[in-house]
Amino acid sequence: MDYKDTLLMPKTDFPMRGNLPNREPEMQTVWDEEKIYEQVQKRTEGRPLFILHDGPPYANGDIHMGHALNKILKDFIVRYKSMSGYHAPYVPGWDTHGLPIETALTKKGKVDRKKLTVAEFRQKCEEYALEQVERQKEQFKRLGVRGDWDNPYVTLTHDFEAQQIKVFGDMAKKGYIYKGKKPVYWSPSSESALAEAEIEYHDKRSPSIYVAFDVTEGNGVLAGDEKFVIWTTTPWTIPANLAIALHPELTYASVKVGEATYIVAKELIEQLAKEFEWDHYEIAQTFSGSDLERIKAKHPLYDREALVILGDHVTLDAGTGCVHTAPGHGEDDYLVGQTYGLDVLCPVNDKGVFTDEAPMFEGLFYDEANKVITEKLEEAGALLKLTFITHSYPHDWRTKKPVIFRATAQWFASIKDFREDLLREIEAVEWLPKWGETRLYNMVRDRGDWCISRQRAWGVPIPIFYGEDGEPIITDETIDHVSQLFREHGSNIWFEWETKDLLPKGFTSSHSPNGNFTKEMDIMDVWFDSGSSHQAVLEERDDLTRPADIYLEGSDQYRGWFNSSLSTAVAVTGKAPYKAVISHGFTLDGVGKKMSKSLGNTIIPNKVMKQLGADILRLWVASVDYQADVRVSDDILKQVAEVYRKIRNTFRFLLGNLADFDPTTNTVAYDKLSEVDQYMLVKLNDLVSDVKQGYEDYQFANVYNKIHNFCTVELSSFYMDIAKDTLYIRHADHISRRRIQTVMYETLTALVKLVSPILSHTADEVWKHIPAVSETSVQLTDMPEAQTFTNVTDLCRKWDRFMILRDDVLKALEEARADKGIKKSLHAHVTVYASDEDRTLLDSIEDLHKLFITSGTTIASRETGLPAESVEYEEIAVRVERAEGETCERCWIVSTNLGENNQHPGLCPECTETVVKHY
Repeated sequence: MDYKDTLLMPKTDFPMRGNLPNREPEMQTVWDEEKIYEQVQKRTEGRPLFILHDGPPYANGDIHMGHALNKILKDFIVRYKSMSGYHAPYVPGWDTHGLPIETALTKKGKVDRKKLTVAEFRQKCEEYALEQVERQKEQFKRLGVRGDWDNPYVTLTHDFEAQQIKVFGDMAKKGYIYKGKKPVYWSPSSESALAEAEIEYHDKRSPSIYVAFDVTEGNGVLAGDEKFVIWTTTPWTIPANLAIALHPELTYASVKVGEATYIVAKELIEQLAKEFEWDHYEIAQTFSGSDLERIKAKHPLYDREALVILGDHVTLDAGTGCVHTAPGHGEDDYLVGQTYGLDVLCPVNDKGVFTDEAPMFEGLFYDEANKVITEKLEEAGALLKLTFITHSYPHDWRTKKPVIFRATAQWFASIKDFREDLLREIEAVEWLPKWGETRLYNMVRDRGDWCISRQRAWGVPIPIFYGEDGEPIITDETIDHVSQLFREHGSNIWFEWETKDLLPKGFTSSHSPNGNFTKEMDIMDVWFDSGSSHQAVLEERDDLTRPADIYLEGSDQYRGWFNSSLSTAVAVTGKAPYKAVISHGFTLDGVGKKMSKSLGNTIIPNKVMKQLGADILRLWVASVDYQADVRVSDDILKQVAEVYRKIRNTFRFLLGNLADFDPTTNTVAYDKLSEVDQYMLVKLNDLVSDVKQGYEDYQFANVYNKIHNFCTVELSSFYMDIAKDTLYIRHADHISRRRIQTVMYETLTALVKLVSPILSHTADEVWKHIPAVSETSVQLTDMPEAQTFTNVTDLCRKWDRFMILRDDVLKALEEARADKGIKKSLHAHVTVYASDEDRTLLDSIEDLHKLFITSGTTIASRETGLPAESVEYEEIAVRVERAEGETCERCWIVSTNLGENNQHPGLCPECTETVVKHY
């Protein structure tokens, strides 16, 4: 007889190799054909609603690792919630307006902008954006992200634009929208205002000048022959100077240097003396900043005065303590200027060129004017020193060119009017990580009003009409009408139709007695687009609701989408659009550097999926502390792939040993299980509780670690190892075998469900191989529930202690392999020298040698002394010897009782019994 034929070896069609790059797309095709998203939604209908609202990625180019991190994290949450008692629809979205799409079209030579009307160009932009949406959609789906991909939200669609107009109208109705001339970030290269989120900082070389302003009116405080000294790195703003700002509480001094007397902050005199190379100077008098308020000085180039004013923004970090103030070119300058009634002078046009409001410099580009202005200051005797510095300076994030602060007529949302409401709502939201609350709170507390107008073509028009007298017209009637028109026709009609055709039929206004109207040609900031999604998506769609349970985006969105969404939602509803906000860090390379094509350190999701598969990417996302910046490299992904292999092999082992198990007839009740089997179910129970808590807390690294450790420690290194003897050698219906299979079936079904939100493809693949499951997909099941067992405390105390003792035995066996040549543990007999308490525990366990995977075990007292051959470990002492006897041809145990049956002389008693009775 060939004894191999009598062994019940694992049998399964579940392959050892994942072959994910080929198998995953096939599975996704099946999901699409079977409409798995719709099936999930139908199954969970009627449950409490859970909404994770998708922050829209920008529709331009292939997805990067940041996109993958973001979308996969969201998918973890939505999949888990749909398996844990919630109805969790997920509507993906895209942001589709703005300069990058305009630039992509013109740079790639797709269109000749000069030959197209605004409406025609906008049509090209829409076509391009929708192409990008489809491109990214397929890549997101390839990640295994489950969602309503057939019905996403896109910021250019008619319904979205219509709701955005309503948000704008509601804010205008409450008085939050106004037009004003104030300094904003202005990009001469884009010829448009920019939001803070559109600014990035790069080093720039700039002139650094010190300029003297002669005092003209000392107000009885100064003699009148002094000079205020200012410092600036933007000489081109000198023509717009209207004031000099001092701090009211700083001490200033008049410093005599030869024939001249200069006014500077006292604390900076020593530093300035070195800067100006003063060989000798004398402090003539000191004043507080408040003493010098409203003194007047002469502008060094023009026949006008500069008023000395007070401002808390003045510091001693650099300069002289006397701050050059041009209200048309700086936010602090503007704000302090308003308190003193200063004009908002801005002699620079849209292209960054000086106008006739700057005599001597008209027609010069602002940056080129730096040299000319400096020369004029020197001619006037006002230039004290010129050097150059390299410093961090704001740039347009798209053109990469420097921006300026420039006062223009723009539309603003008045944040100050509802700032306290914003701050209150921030405190009511749950933030993960917690520091997110402080970050956004401080931003909102300190931010100025929001400039929402842009001088571009591709975006949602600002729905404002103007009367003949130039007054803006925003009424409920016009807003509702434009909103409805956009819903029917889209916003392109704003640029296609005549103004009269955009107004309600028969519309009249006192601002236009002759019935002539014009329309605003600026578009809205793209952050207003995405920031309106709570209204345009959550309120628009019947299956969603506001506020969302969660917004989850990168940490850069505190100044972006988290901020703009909060602003519009609180302005319109008085409430935040989200109950909780989660942020994640950025993706870096393996050594912590920012990824860039120039460094060649980028990791492309599409490439990873072609080489390793989406489930490896998903497992990597689960493994990292996503709330901080995360590292990814080929080596890191290979390590993750090795963890995946261990998890997959665990599934394969469990499946292979359940081939003949029918859970409806073969399951053994808990109280009929052996203690070790019961212990494993308790450990599984602990895993279920811990993993579900990890999901609930959005701590996916905890989920990853718990599942990985359970597979490698409790299962692979212990239970699966000790179970082989029984599973392979006992006959099919042996009670010990069915007990183990019962535990393995419970473990397999629970483990697949627990891992399903992370390894979405692999879990579904495993599920199709599990015997007697009724659902066609694990996605159509719920998370396992933790069970209640009796005598758990005593059971765990006993077996937790045994596991500690077993570790020492395994160490001894490992050392014996090297020192005594005992290559297999089944060739060994171990003697364990233990305390009386541990002896009692070990003596109570049947077939102890099987748990050690040896051929024999003896338990001895440690109290009577230890033989020389024993080795002491932390808990016990162990002696390892070669087992006496011969090796069973069937189970490979070493026994002195082989051959009790003449027909099977090479078998041990247990194998003999099995073969004789069942084969």
